[in-house]
Amino acid sequence: MLLASLLAGPLASEVKYDVLSFDDLDGWAQDDHAAAFQTYLNTCKDMKGPDWRAICAYAQSNPDPREFFELLFRPVLMQDGKEAMFTGYFEPELDGSLSRTARYRFPVYKMPPEARTNRPWFTRREILESGVMDGRNLVIAWVDDPVELFFLQIQGSGRIRLPNGSFVRVGYRGSNGHNYRSIGQELVRQGIYNAHQVSAQVIKNWVRRNPVDGQELLYHNPSYVFFREVSKVPADKGPLGAMNRSITTMRTVAIDPSFIRLGSPVWIEKDGKKPLRRLMIAQDTGSAIKGAQRADVFFGTGDEAGREAGTLRDPGRLLVLMPIQRAYALLPESAL
Repeated sequence: MLLASLLAGPLASEVKYDVLSFDDLDGWAQDDHAAAFQTYLNTCKDMKGPDWRAICAYAQSNPDPREFFELLFRPVLMQDGKEAMFTGYFEPELDGSLSRTARYRFPVYKMPPEARTNRPWFTRREILESGVMDGRNLVIAWVDDPVELFFLQIQGSGRIRLPNGSFVRVGYRGSNGHNYRSIGQELVRQGIYNAHQVSAQVIKNWVRRNPVDGQELLYHNPSYVFFREVSKVPADKGPLGAMNRSITTMRTVAIDPSFIRLGSPVWIEKDGKKPLRRLMIAQDTGSAIKGAQRADVFFGTGDEAGREAGTLRDPGRLLVLMPIQRAYALLPESAL
């Protein structure tokens, strides 16, 4: 029963588990464990299970952060046969208005009630061309750039800057139920770019230079994201993640909840041009984040964060910190 409760999707036979020690983690001793601990506190009370609740209760006693993690957790390497991949995401800022104008004419939509039950619902093309959304009071705001709106959907949350300088903050509400398809990979398939040339900025520039073909490229991804207004979140706090709590720049990571429980500490060993060794907290998800070794690092809000996040596509490895009993319960008897 314990083993079954640990997995929300994949069967245990499909995943290989290795329980490691903290000495096996590259850079563990050099990390800022206190920063990770504060991020963990932000969501640990929302985790279910007596062991998770007991650990969170102990965390309220203000223990030494490094000793806290080393005493109560063990690092678990999960492998599902797919190579590790780290990407980045951020909270975009778009220019918009609460009223439609000649400039602001691209809608940020709420989720229609029928889209929650009819799965999958209309495709991206059908939503934008059929008129199914018209006249239904489903618009949160209007923005001036359909390309930025497309990437807002990929990020899942963002801020819309209104003409008076105030903001409307939006968060992920749901999708139309279609699988995400990468438009970057489609550009590579068409021979327009090589894989190493593709980034969010490259895609944006190409779509703007080629408005007709660019619209068709955006339609290549049938997935469509709907939003909800979350403007009550203070401006100095991060956007809401999948746990309905503010997420933290460079300490929150989006994962596949089929493999990793939301709220879990996660040790990141990202390689590439800018290696990253850091304890983060799994507080978010994303439609393109699939697999035991797939993760999306939150870079913060605004254009600079977007530039940093948009170029990230690196290998490495990811380890989940699990309560000790849960960690060892995953191992086959022959390994104990």
